[in-house]
Amino acid sequence: MSAEDRYVRVSGPRELQAMAESAEERPAPDGVVVDITYCGVCGTDVHGYTDGHMLPPAVFGHEWTGVISAVGDEVTGLSVGQRVVGGVGPACGRCRQCAAGHARQCELVFAEANGVDEAAPAHGGFGTRVRVSARRVIPVPDGVTDVEAALVEPATVTFHAVRRTAMELGSVAVVQGAGPIGLLAAQHARNAGAGRVVVSEPSAARRSTAEKLGFRDVVAPEQLATMLMEITDGLGADVLFECTGVPSLLQPSAELVRRGGTLSLLGYPMAESTVSYADWQTRELTVIGSLAYNHEDFVGTLRAIAGKRLDVATLHTGTIGLSDLGSMLDELDSGSSSHTKVLVDPRK
Repeated sequence: MSAEDRYVRVSGPRELQAMAESAEERPAPDGVVVDITYCGVCGTDVHGYTDGHMLPPAVFGHEWTGVISAVGDEVTGLSVGQRVVGGVGPACGRCRQCAAGHARQCELVFAEANGVDEAAPAHGGFGTRVRVSARRVIPVPDGVTDVEAALVEPATVTFHAVRRTAMELGSVAVVQGAGPIGLLAAQHARNAGAGRVVVSEPSAARRSTAEKLGFRDVVAPEQLATMLMEITDGLGADVLFECTGVPSLLQPSAELVRRGGTLSLLGYPMAESTVSYADWQTRELTVIGSLAYNHEDFVGTLRAIAGKRLDVATLHTGTIGLSDLGSMLDELDSGSSSHTKVLVDPRK
């Protein structure tokens, strides 16, 4: 192992601090050390950078993949040289949710997903190495490339949301927003049996990416209502996946869903939203909230990528070094970036 580890952390609003410290030679007894290969830049990272204090340290750079370089004495089933992605462990079986039979809402898994568990690493994957609990790493199948592995985490976020939504086969599904989350959600919806998937996105570049992924019904937002009414003979969407997180779109999105349909929320708003409670109740909408994932979602996502049923590599539009992270976060925050998904290579 090198004598020095390097990583980047948020030190204030729009401020990054490059850190270097002596390398920990050994992991915790129940932990591993992972040498980072790539770490994806997420919208959450952008919000944490611009806000300056909202993210737990482990979450700034949470879309990482790498190679295990050391294994704790109590760890079994993992070995040095193994490729892994950062994820969450299986349900603990001991917390209040698990004891009540709600293993999919395990409190430990939820804490791990949000970087606030007791074993959370001191920093995220924007660095050369991370020390993490062994339960948090998930082996990467041989058929998955390093770039694909770096995109497993956001693909798992959307796998979880589409699984929770449990839409019926043949549904007309709308995906609002064709950023990484929307493009991944659209593919999962197609895999889950949607009869037709309509993608709405203001960016021409992102609409083009959606078309490259095989989606035919791709429109600008101002065209969405007209196309949807034509497809459904005025009925509305069976399911709408809201992937933008724009607070002002919540009620208009709900109004595109047919009576008795489902509104599935993936985008995370950073401000409060105003909705018509009476409208939602009168039309008997089902509203599904989704945040993060479970261990089994990672397993399913990796299988989908390895089986070539989920294309994540097309979303990769650039790779930068740690020194370029600040300028890239500013670019992504501007709203004018042409990038879909950027990876950080700490070796550059």
